[in-house]
Amino acid sequence: MTDWGQPFSRETLRLSVVLCAGSLTTMAGGAIAPVLPDLMQELNIDLAWGGTLASFHCLTLALFSPLLGLLADKIGPSRVLFPAITFYGIFGVMGAWMPNFWSLLLVRGLLGIACGGLAASSLGVLGRLYEGEARTRMLGFATAVLTLTGIIYPLLGGLVGNSHWQYAFYLNGLAFPLALLGLYAFDSQSLAAKSSTSKGLGGQLTRELSRLPTARLLVTMGLSSIAMYAVVIYAPIYLDQALGLTPKLNGLVLAARAIGAALISAFGAKPLAKAIGLNRSTALGFGVMAATLAPIPWITDLRGVLVVAAIFGLGFGIVLPNLYNALANVSPFELRASILAVGTGISFLGQFASPVVLGVVLNIWGLASVFYAASILTIAAGLLLFAPLPQQSS
Repeated sequence: MTDWGQPFSRETLRLSVVLCAGSLTTMAGGAIAPVLPDLMQELNIDLAWGGTLASFHCLTLALFSPLLGLLADKIGPSRVLFPAITFYGIFGVMGAWMPNFWSLLLVRGLLGIACGGLAASSLGVLGRLYEGEARTRMLGFATAVLTLTGIIYPLLGGLVGNSHWQYAFYLNGLAFPLALLGLYAFDSQSLAAKSSTSKGLGGQLTRELSRLPTARLLVTMGLSSIAMYAVVIYAPIYLDQALGLTPKLNGLVLAARAIGAALISAFGAKPLAKAIGLNRSTALGFGVMAATLAPIPWITDLRGVLVVAAIFGLGFGIVLPNLYNALANVSPFELRASILAVGTGISFLGQFASPVVLGVVLNIWGLASVFYAASILTIAAGLLLFAPLPQQSS
């Protein structure tokens, strides 16, 4: 069976490759967020448009991951995984050489398609390597890795981008040695396509997604992502303007947010939901997010920013696992993976929508208003959880 005693066995390396490949989707936005102010200044990009560069890959990821997921089911997930890793490295590094906004936006969109392949195929590989409780445990492990890399990648991006913003894009080149390692870990017979007879699930999935409890949770996920990404995109820009922080310190602030989310996700979200109920604990998380978003324009020192970012992360760390848990609870077993994948797509769409929606606010009322608007969105999301639903015939 699996030989975990040998650290360089194919079984061990497969898991490592899949987890690292999945984490690249976090690097796509996290590594460049700290250098966004420097990038915008050098390429002469308008403030309202600049945030789109950090989130545009989320749109193409959300659009293409379902299609690439179907392809992974048809030809085998490992056969999608390695082209996706390779193209991720190519388009990720190319971002450093783009001379203007539109060329960089195009490359970021192509990077998002590669990320869609990574997201779909890495979940597909885990789904075929493990069954039952082992699969649940490994998916939880994958979530922990994503949270951890959400801390590491902004720090790395800020550190290497402190010398020049282009260096942050070169971090994407880590995909190339990962692809070579994957070629060894997965032989030609690995995870070949399964013959599937699960026809008719498409119509059932559409019906489930149109149910009001499911739709409400998906809308709530989208709103939470818009608010969360406001911190990723606009906090570095605000800190650069108000406090003159370097990319390295911007990365530290973004890491503080992720550390708060990691701590509460790992140790506090489940006990809190058990103690006061899933909806109430989620609403509490939204309240914490709202209470820490609104004061950002008033903060005048780095220490205060770090504290607020960490507390914001605590709120988001309560909200996100609770929303996925609630979505799983309302999903039929045979469609659970598909509905959770739709939830992931909605989250990425929210990240893309964040600078589009909040960019309008920025243009009309200024940068400080972006944080107030994001705070209002989180309050609306929390209230949505308690909105009474009309009876819906099944």
